[in-house]
Amino acid sequence: MIVTGIEEVSRSRSKVCLEGDFAFVLYKGEIRFYGIREGEDLPEESCREILDELLPKRATLRCMHLLKDRAYTEGQLRRKLDMAGYPPCSIGRALEYVKSYGYVDDLRYALDYIQNQKEKKSRRVMECDLVRKGVPGDIIGEAFRRSQEENGPDEEALARKLLRKKHFDPQTADREQLRKMSAFLYRKGIGGQIIRKLIFTEALDINDDIV
Repeated sequence: MIVTGIEEVSRSRSKVCLEGDFAFVLYKGEIRFYGIREGEDLPEESCREILDELLPKRATLRCMHLLKDRAYTEGQLRRKLDMAGYPPCSIGRALEYVKSYGYVDDLRYALDYIQNQKEKKSRRVMECDLVRKGVPGDIIGEAFRRSQEENGPDEEALARKLLRKKHFDPQTADREQLRKMSAFLYRKGIGGQIIRKLIFTEALDINDDIV
């Protein structure tokens, strides 16, 4: 394959393009080792060695290094490897390896996240957080199902806790305070049914015109 471009991305690494398309990022010493020069042919054997051996191994080591400090989702690792210039085939091989040893488990990650955050965040907010972290929707749903079976997030209890922290009493609040607190809970991801129960319904005894 013809090398159509070599572009420096850092002092030690360069991006290599083959036949007009981005192929991979290599250290400059590796570029010299494989004799990669712009306008010249890269032998198929060398290309295969880079894509099937060198880069998958390096991507795997990168994953292991990241996972040493904290847990990651598969999606988070995929994004990090992609940003580092690893080709899709190398990323796939690296992720297969760490998943096969249980180092990456999106369901376990989601369950742990729900357990740690259930007294601070509503289900809706946690779902959005997990989506941003790259957890697939079906796994998020399964995690919440299992969490509920284990006495998972109680949205009403969370809402009551938030109201206590705000020193809010629906029996003494005026109309504007009720509406402001309703908006506050909504921003925290609390469902409308619970908001009505805790704020408006409990205030009806003395504010029967507020709905």
